[in-house]
Amino acid sequence: MKSRSPRRPHGRKKATSPINPIRILNIEDMTNEGNGLARESGKVTFVEGALKGESVEARITKENSKLNQAVTTKILTASSQRQIPECEHFSQCGGCQLQHLNIDGQRDLKVEWLKNQLRHIEIPSYISMLSTQEFSYRRRARLAVLAKKGDVFIGFREKSSKGIVDVKMCPVLVPALQEVYQALRLELLKTPLTAKIGHIELLEDAQGASVVLRLARSANQAEKTLLDHWAQSQGVALYWQQPDEERVVCDASHFYSVDNSQINFHPQDFIQVNETINLSMVSQAVDWLELTADDVVLDLFCGAGNFSLPLAKRAGRVLAIEAVESMVDKGRLNAEQANLSNVEFIAADLTQSPPNKIKKANVSKVLLDPPRAGALEFLPTLVTLNPDYILYVSCNAATLARDVAYLVEKGFRVTKVCMMDMFPQTTHIETMMLLQKV
Repeated sequence: MKSRSPRRPHGRKKATSPINPIRILNIEDMTNEGNGLARESGKVTFVEGALKGESVEARITKENSKLNQAVTTKILTASSQRQIPECEHFSQCGGCQLQHLNIDGQRDLKVEWLKNQLRHIEIPSYISMLSTQEFSYRRRARLAVLAKKGDVFIGFREKSSKGIVDVKMCPVLVPALQEVYQALRLELLKTPLTAKIGHIELLEDAQGASVVLRLARSANQAEKTLLDHWAQSQGVALYWQQPDEERVVCDASHFYSVDNSQINFHPQDFIQVNETINLSMVSQAVDWLELTADDVVLDLFCGAGNFSLPLAKRAGRVLAIEAVESMVDKGRLNAEQANLSNVEFIAADLTQSPPNKIKKANVSKVLLDPPRAGALEFLPTLVTLNPDYILYVSCNAATLARDVAYLVEKGFRVTKVCMMDMFPQTTHIETMMLLQKV
């Protein structure tokens, strides 16, 4: 008798793959986001929590025809560079991505990532490095506040989520801010005012610690009195930013020192968060440019003069360009206090038509420190100025590679490259590059 294929009972669906299957994966590399990279039959899987060289069990969280995403559930063979994270919130918090990798491994990884971004450009075989302590380095931070159903969450965003991790302590903050944050958190938990606060900004400068409370809803003075008294008792400068204010009103002095000059700034202005690396970075920039009294230097995206003042101490003339007029005003104040008459701060948007002063200046050297978007719009003007050297400071290796490829095409060559570990425990890379006119 001829056998028949078994039939499915009526209404029963065909068996499907299990939801979120567990797989054993061998990690071949790591992505720029800090995830492990595995390949199965030519298909790539990005594995959160895995390190290069490891064998892991991982749960697939997203699967499509091109790639998979997964989360490590068990380490089968651990990397020799794996370490126990310093922070208890590491597995949830999106602030740091690499605390499970030791600091030497982190820096080696960042150099390899940088080389990969610059792979289409001819660069020196040796990439130098500026580094500092791996924790307790961050002098500025912004935390979110959420009061929901009687619970209060104060901290950073979760990994790959808009949720907030309730952070009790952050080890990458400088010690003074760690103390201020822990004390502030306890005070905030005593008051219903947390329902009106959207964000907290922490800052340490030469004057001490400051806190900006950015309100999502207006608060009256009676509601603020408790925290005002706390700030006075702690010696902390406390600012309240109302919902309709772009930034706080501040008449107090805030400054830090670089190259024996005082850089005054508003507490919500951009400054480099790692003071030690900033000092080393400025010193290296000055050394690489080899300035003389004959040089006319263009400092682009200059801020309040972090590079401008040290450059002006060594060059014949410095033109410092910045789009934010309030920072230009600070730059002029800083130059005046430093008795530097050979530096001129100019307010201009470098994505638009450049000032005539730039075109007419006989620029010999340029320092370029743009935001993450890079400086592509200004590069044609920069090339027409025909400087001998361009020193490019970048916080985004991808836009750096794009911009430098353009400059190389226009007759410059890369002579020096440095990876600056401004943000240990994270995947962020800062780069300094020197280009010379061929």
